[in-house]
Amino acid sequence: MDLYTRGTVYLIVWAGVLGLPLLLLARPVSTDGQLVLVATAMLLALAEGVFCGRMARRAMDACLGQGQVPRRLVLWAAAATAATTAAVVVLAATADLTGLLPTALAAALAPFLTVHCLLVRNRTTALIQLAVLAVICGLVPLTGRTADEVLITVVSVGFTNGWLTFTARVSLWVLAVMWELREARDVQARLAVAEERLRFGRDMHDVLGRNLAVIALKSELAVQLSRRGRAEAADQMVEVQRMAREAQQEIRELVRGYREVDLGIELQGAQGVLAAAGIDCRIEGGVGGELPARIQSALGWVVREATTNVLRHGDAARCVIRLEEAGDHAVLVVENDGAPEPRTGAGGSGLAGLRERLTALDGSLDAGPAGEGRFQLTAKVPLPQEER
Repeated sequence: MDLYTRGTVYLIVWAGVLGLPLLLLARPVSTDGQLVLVATAMLLALAEGVFCGRMARRAMDACLGQGQVPRRLVLWAAAATAATTAAVVVLAATADLTGLLPTALAAALAPFLTVHCLLVRNRTTALIQLAVLAVICGLVPLTGRTADEVLITVVSVGFTNGWLTFTARVSLWVLAVMWELREARDVQARLAVAEERLRFGRDMHDVLGRNLAVIALKSELAVQLSRRGRAEAADQMVEVQRMAREAQQEIRELVRGYREVDLGIELQGAQGVLAAAGIDCRIEGGVGGELPARIQSALGWVVREATTNVLRHGDAARCVIRLEEAGDHAVLVVENDGAPEPRTGAGGSGLAGLRERLTALDGSLDAGPAGEGRFQLTAKVPLPQEER
């Protein structure tokens, strides 16, 4: 599309530049003065082609937001066009250009008008076209043409240059739209990459958060037992080793993109982990086995992050995890005591990641103090139509 559009504009420019000499040579030259005029017009047309060709490249880049056109280049192209047009008018007054004057004038004006319209607004282009026609209407009678011939010349030049201007303008507009679509596609690709990075970072946080918290807790317990000379320290380190291997395997599965969270397993794991930390954990309302897989996965991440926060923050002694259906929503509530006021980490990246997951399912997440040293996290996810 880019090559076709640029080629079309260049073709219009050089068709006018090369067509004018051919038109002038189509009539015999009878005097040396006419020969000089023809040669002058041809040289001026060539100069016009050079300036308008350079201006065309800059103008098309400017339309695509890739540069600007120097004002001096526009002035030189306008001067060359005016000189070429004047040479044609003078030649028409001294030589026989019967039937060729409208085409010769259109060829002399087309290169500049076709390119200049790319630099100004449509209204300005229309005013310039009318001004050029007014000048032609004043110059052509000086060549001895009749009123009918003047009218035919003005209409022919106006239609030809108007159509060429319209063609160039629309072609560059289409090309600009194509460039915008290409840029939009590139932006979409970059956003997809950024979204995938955020998703991967969120998953890494969710996968490693709870395991590292438990590993740190059990390592601290093993140190204390070791200092007391208790044999249970070795058992705790074995458990740390097992959890480290489990975390390593989960990371491998995450990287491969095959990992899915099972809500029932997460509920059992949360109860076991909290019990190992000395926290009384109760599961109420079932394990959500009847829920769709995507809802189970999202709520499973909520259980994992909530368990991590219970272990990391505050000094909880009891924790209740309740799963229920409230109308057309699946509701998961995690409540624990021993929460400081205000709750440390309540607005961290973990909860932000959970909100992103639930938002993708049109769900919501609320987390905050519930009074009397308790902290409550509530996740709501709408059930599919068939589940309601």
